[in-house]
Amino acid sequence: MLESCALLAPLLLRKGWFLTTAESCTGGLIAATCTELAGSSHWFERGFVTYSNAAKCELLGVDAALIERHGAVSEAVARAMAVGALVHSHAQAAIAVTGVAGPSGGSADKPVGTVWLAWATPSGVISELKHFDGGRSAVRQATVQLALNRLIELLQTENPS
Repeated sequence: MLESCALLAPLLLRKGWFLTTAESCTGGLIAATCTELAGSSHWFERGFVTYSNAAKCELLGVDAALIERHGAVSEAVARAMAVGALVHSHAQAAIAVTGVAGPSGGSADKPVGTVWLAWATPSGVISELKHFDGGRSAVRQATVQLALNRLIELLQTENPS
């Protein structure tokens, strides 16, 4: 995954942008992966680990009613987390993830491996639902990899700033 960060860094640097993360099911793994790369202080601004619903509301400004209505593992909450991370940071790009890493906590409509991801930039917010196979570690690692790779794709297709 460090390879993904090595690809991401120059894209952010070229734009003069910083990255922030809002993580639930990954518990800070995306931020840790980014900051493992030397020089990341030039493009990584901060990470929010918002594992509880209260943390999502308090740190990111996610509306508690939104969580109540849709559940913490939902597109609406992932998108709100991404926007909240931008609002509560000095970054121009955000990654947000919320999901069920397992081995417990799943349900019929949100089984273990269900993850909502969202990416926010000044151009807007995109989101994606994924169902990852494997145990807790595999779900978390796959989430980190997809989160970074999709941001790379997004930055490569956006108009340069």
